[in-house]
Order: sequence, then C-alpha cells, then structure tokens
Amino acid sequence: MTKSIKDIDWKKWSPKIRATLLFIFKENEILLIHKKTGLGKGKINAPGGKIEEGESPYDCAIRETFEEVCVQPSDVKKAGELFFQFVDGLTIHGYVFYTDQYLGTPTETREANPFWCSVDEIPYDKMWEDDITWLPCLLSKDYFHGYYIFDDEKMIDAYVTTDF
Repeated sequence: MTKSIKDIDWKKWSPKIRATLLFIFKENEILLIHKKTGLGKGKINAPGGKIEEGESPYDCAIRETFEEVCVQPSDVKKAGELFFQFVDGLTIHGYVFYTDQYLGTPTETREANPFWCSVDEIPYDKMWEDDITWLPCLLSKDYFHGYYIFDDEKMIDAYVTTDF
C-alpha cells in the first residue's frame, strides 16, 4: 500500500479520472457548494466535475459550473493542478480554475446547493482534508501543484508546491 508521496513516480503516474474545480469570487466572498451526488457527496467544495472525452479542462470547468449552479463563468484563469492517488487504486488529476466574472444567479440543482462564503470563513472542516493545503495558494493567486495520497476520505500524505 502506498503511504508516501515519495513512493510514486509522478512522471509515469496516470489518472483514471480527469476533473475540474472552478472557484468564483465576488468581492471578499467565494462561491462554494454542498455536494449532493457522486464522489465527495455531503462535503463542501467548488463546482466542477469529470472531463468528458475530447473536452478541455477549461471547457469542462465552465460546463460543470453551469450544470451545477446555473451560472455562466467567463474570464476563467487556471490556478493549479491536483494529483490524487487513493490506496484502492483510484487516481484523479484535477485542474483548478477561478474567476470573478460570471452571469446568472447561483441556483440549487440536483447536484449541488451553492452558497457564498467569506474567504475568511471557509469551512475547511466540512471539505476534503487536502483543501486546506492548497486553497490558500488559490486565494493568494499563487499557481500550485498538490500531490496527495488518500485512503477513502482520509488524507495519508500531501505535498504542495508553488515552485516551478
């Protein structure tokens, strides 16, 4: 069982799932969701989801945000990348984006219940454990890579860098 980030050859590592997250900012607030379906159901996160065949991460982030919270983001910028190795074999490569430009009003859907949250009061205790390690990079607009090992929902090891 892989227990350390150093046990993995990340250059040869291959994800089974490619996915996105898109954080929308409004003044000193960030749009988050109570996730109602899929991996992470019950947790707080940002809108996002799996990249479809032939779709770019950028296009996926915009599509998933519209599908999950009924807003159309624009002027989207890439914030970082996340690499997850689960001990059960699941592997996920996540692309994180952000914007402060959007049209529409965040609306609850079958997949998500959106809410605005002060950036000073982000509920890390209701999110995936890794979020507290990389979200500060996003908030300070530092491009990042985060590498993680999880056993189900328990983070075993983590490494975040902004040095490239």
